[in-house]
Amino acid sequence: MEIKVNFLDKLRLEAKFDDFTVVADQPIRYKGDGSAPGPFDYFLASSALCAAYFVKLYCNTRNISTENIRLSQNNIVDPENRYKQIFKIQVELPADIEESDRRGILRSIERCTVKKVVQEGPDFIIEEVENLDADAQSLLTLKADADASTFILGKDLPLEQTIANMSGILADLGIKIEIASWRNIIPNVWSLHIRDAHSPMCFTNGKGATKESALASALGEYIERLNNNHFYAGAFWGEDIAEAEFVHYPNERWFKPGRKDALPKEILDAYSLEIYNPDGELRGSHLIDTNSGNVKRGICSLPYVRQSDGEVVYFPSNLIENLFVSNGMSAGNTLAEAQVQCLSEIFERAVKREILEGEITLPDVPQEVLAKYPGILAGIQGLEEQGFPVLVKDASLGGTYPVMCVTLMNPRTGGVFASFGAHPSFEVALERSLTELLQGRSFEGLNDLPPPTFESNAVTEPNNFVEHFIDSSGIVSWRFFSAKANVEFVEWDFTAQGENANAEEAATLFGILKEMGKESYVAVYDQLGAIACRILVPGYSEVYPVEDLVWDNTNKALLFREDVLNLHRLDNAALEALLERLENSELDEYSDIATLIGIEFDENTEWGQLTVLELKLLINLALQQFEDAQDQVGAFLQYNDNTVERKLFYQALSVVLEVTLDDDLELDDYVVNFRRMFGDARMDAVIGSVDGSVRFFGLTPTSMKLEGLDRHHRLIDSYKKLHKARANAAATVS
Repeated sequence: MEIKVNFLDKLRLEAKFDDFTVVADQPIRYKGDGSAPGPFDYFLASSALCAAYFVKLYCNTRNISTENIRLSQNNIVDPENRYKQIFKIQVELPADIEESDRRGILRSIERCTVKKVVQEGPDFIIEEVENLDADAQSLLTLKADADASTFILGKDLPLEQTIANMSGILADLGIKIEIASWRNIIPNVWSLHIRDAHSPMCFTNGKGATKESALASALGEYIERLNNNHFYAGAFWGEDIAEAEFVHYPNERWFKPGRKDALPKEILDAYSLEIYNPDGELRGSHLIDTNSGNVKRGICSLPYVRQSDGEVVYFPSNLIENLFVSNGMSAGNTLAEAQVQCLSEIFERAVKREILEGEITLPDVPQEVLAKYPGILAGIQGLEEQGFPVLVKDASLGGTYPVMCVTLMNPRTGGVFASFGAHPSFEVALERSLTELLQGRSFEGLNDLPPPTFESNAVTEPNNFVEHFIDSSGIVSWRFFSAKANVEFVEWDFTAQGENANAEEAATLFGILKEMGKESYVAVYDQLGAIACRILVPGYSEVYPVEDLVWDNTNKALLFREDVLNLHRLDNAALEALLERLENSELDEYSDIATLIGIEFDENTEWGQLTVLELKLLINLALQQFEDAQDQVGAFLQYNDNTVERKLFYQALSVVLEVTLDDDLELDDYVVNFRRMFGDARMDAVIGSVDGSVRFFGLTPTSMKLEGLDRHHRLIDSYKKLHKARANAAATVS
């Protein structure tokens, strides 16, 4: 069969064969329009569809209903060769199918033509011709060795058992994990990206010196984020969960604000109130839960144990989400192991902030010390051989904290990347600094690093630390690179020995916080089958400024969520009120509506690309406020990075509005040539948007029931699995 390909606009392609046309595109993140699947997506789908065809054929010939038969396929990527993959095809069959037919259905899939061609291994001939018409002739890839027991520092169980346990927990929850990518670009540095096959918005990255340690890292991070609800932060969990017996955890409590919106006396304690409400500006309404948006229930608060005396203190879920993000949460084989990881992470980020914002120059690690760790040294040398100078620094600030730093310089672009790692073990902290440096990155990805600066304000600006927290891509001071260190090198060691090593190390790390005068609070989560915890250190482990609780709280979504989702049902008065709130809320006009209201729209749809500016534009259009709409169309066309189709719609709208607003012009005089330029379908949408017969063009109607929002429903489905497991665990205990 001959397949002819035509090059369309941007990255879109058109394949023609027989009487069919297939269009391929690339996602927006790869500079496409996201208007169609990519070529490789079609390839993957072809084998799944072919397998399903043979199942259907088998069943049709035997009068077997396929109504309750389900089939899925996952491609499993070899970590050492991404072109070598396993296609795992799974079939779910009803219980009443005969055993002979069960075997027959599985055998039918073996007949899949796509599978056979791939297995045979096609040969490719690539050549140039003068005229085409003249020649028309993890999922989880690592299988644990039952006899292997690989221990690494900091883990209370072997890697093989750790991976098996965590994989089993996820399977029991009904979460199907797939490995999207592996990277190993220098010796002894591995990273991978895993995600939920059903809800790919739920993903984590892992890193380590081996494939196994990287996989354990990714799975551990996945489980920690499930237990702490981090995958669902900022998202609307739907009306059912908002009204459920509990929203986050069975042990949550809800407290109503007092008179004049005062903070309930039951939340926080004197120590934390002094940090979070120093000037008395924080009100109860600032702490309403974003995920449920259930204002009438009050403030959803979660219990944390104060480490100084064992007392329970209730922290609002809103405060935790807004200030701490994912800092200070971990999962482990044991609680002590998880606590060590939590506390190490807290020190890593806090000390990093102190060093970068203080423009502190760190001491180099002597070469004779590095030589003790040949595996780490090999990775560093691998970077150096690729032309990236590497500085290895002691970030313990004189042996006070268990933190190390590996900094990479990119002479090709002048960019730098300061990577920090922490653990009671000097070796583990150093290894984490190196593996963090290349987690999910290629050599090409190192070309996007920002250059250093002597401008102190750029380094100390709060958002710079946020960038460092997200992916370590923030700005570093040139003073960091001085040959004259501000502190002495210390070959520190905070480790303990024996069976209770992690418990002793956790006690040591808690002790450092106590000596600093810091109070710490711990929540433990074990309802999902794994041990996980979260540690809050007020005034020390926050990522975002405390002022955000008042001035940039995620629960501003509650001002807009319901009206935006019900946009097509609003009358003019409600639209005017929504527009006024948008105007008065000092929102960034180019921020996206999806983030603002906490909804996972498909990023390739108009909803997924909708910004505050465009929403205001469409509301003005619906209200027949054409002068304001025309101004916003101009801003949209000048600055908004959107799809070609959407830009053409607004180009057509712009000229129609110009004619409409000019008393000397008549639309009928221009409409014929407008249609020749922009096409009938587009002009029908534009003229309808102006005369009021079309409202909010491109935005499909939905509501608080989230009709048509499949991507968001998949996210909620994922969360409901956790919600159900927690409810079951609570019922068992009671």
